[in-house]
Amino acid sequence: MKLLQTLQSLLRDQRGATAIEYGLICSLIMIAIMVAVQGVASETNIMWGRVGSTLANATSG
Repeated sequence: MKLLQTLQSLLRDQRGATAIEYGLICSLIMIAIMVAVQGVASETNIMWGRVGSTLANATSG
């Protein structure tokens, strides 16, 4: 009888499902952050490439 009550209480418990939902939300936020940072990083690399080539042209001429 005690085992049956324990199993029923485990089936009604929603805390595990909530933790999984929070984990999924967190992973989606992290993916969005990674995509945004990757876009900024490529723009920054292009900018520093232009700075480097301008500096090289300025020092060679």
